[in-house]
Amino acid sequence: MEAAGSRPVPLFDVKRQYEPLRSELLAAVSKVCDSGRYVLGPECEELEREIAKYTGARHAIACASGSDALLLALMALDIGPGHEVICTSYTFFATASAVWRLGAEPVFCDIEPATFNIDPAKIEALISPKTKAIIPVHLFGQCAAMDEIGRVAAKHSLAIIEDACQAIGATYAGRGAGTLGDMGCFSFYPTKNLGGMGDGGLLTTDRDELAAKLKLLRGHGMEPRYYHHVVGINSRLDTLQAAILKVKLPHLDNWARQRQINAERYDALFAECGLDKIITLPKTVRAAKHVWNQYTIRIPDGRRNDLRKHLSDAKIGTEIYYPVPLHEQKCFAPLGYQLGSLPETEIAARETLALPIFPELTAEEQRTVVASIAGFFGMEGKKTGSSKAASVVGPVSVPRPKFMDQNQSQVRR
Repeated sequence: MEAAGSRPVPLFDVKRQYEPLRSELLAAVSKVCDSGRYVLGPECEELEREIAKYTGARHAIACASGSDALLLALMALDIGPGHEVICTSYTFFATASAVWRLGAEPVFCDIEPATFNIDPAKIEALISPKTKAIIPVHLFGQCAAMDEIGRVAAKHSLAIIEDACQAIGATYAGRGAGTLGDMGCFSFYPTKNLGGMGDGGLLTTDRDELAAKLKLLRGHGMEPRYYHHVVGINSRLDTLQAAILKVKLPHLDNWARQRQINAERYDALFAECGLDKIITLPKTVRAAKHVWNQYTIRIPDGRRNDLRKHLSDAKIGTEIYYPVPLHEQKCFAPLGYQLGSLPETEIAARETLALPIFPELTAEEQRTVVASIAGFFGMEGKKTGSSKAASVVGPVSVPRPKFMDQNQSQVRR
């Protein structure tokens, strides 16, 4: 395979998504500016209703960030000192820091090597009388094995908080991420599949009492004004962010399909030049609809960092998610984990590398990425004769999401 171009290939390019929506976004922002309602304005309530319909959840509660969503979910369950919460170490810091901030103890479970998600077969051995909840992370856009996790949680009367911050629009066995546990947590950080122009977050739940408590907690526990029933936090979504997200939400399914096409094209291109025999490509489980927040490969033999430098020299963006697992972080040293405690997590931290996968990524840019990796392994010009790469077409349109038609009944996605 020969290099298809020499222009830089960014890991993300949020401006490409912005340009086609510029006029709609500016109009939405202008409307908010004119209204003077900048925090939890009407656009926030509208966004909550639309995302509830999109995910199939009964309730959606907006907040200031995905990190706050995790914190609020734990607070709603009254989790605190003396409690334990099972989660993974191979995840963004907020998954465990929310537990720690409340005085509870994160208990780290190892991951499945194929999906990078929590290994359900290893959860039950970690449960103690102190265990109150499980936080499965739907990492990189693919749901964890929620049927098995749900059975373990039900057996031990544990709550499930889905960390779906990377997985809005993903499904498992036909049900939407965020509807598979007691609560789901989402992030609208700019690089997420549904990203704002700053921080933002949201929780979903089917339980009326949890929804009411989350709304109370996000606003200092105040209802009515200046009357405080509990000690909450200040985690309200800015109306500007809600307005921006409302413009973007109707496009989310199409962007997810473009990410899926890009993942399929990578698979075909890597197979075409034989790289699938050298690197490990990401896997999608049969029950899951993967929305590809990240396309993460494994590089063996300790060559990951060298490959990353090679790609950087070629002006190709990459990222390592995550180079230091949480159980190895200095701040969690008091938990007493040692090297070797979570072997699959530790191997993943040494081998994984995320490649560009954003919806507007072009086929030419993907060929540039794969050609550069082929060059690193000395496989330039090699082909297997596969026609799969040629058959993977560019971005396509998908039908208008059902939730956008107010005459449609609520659907689970």
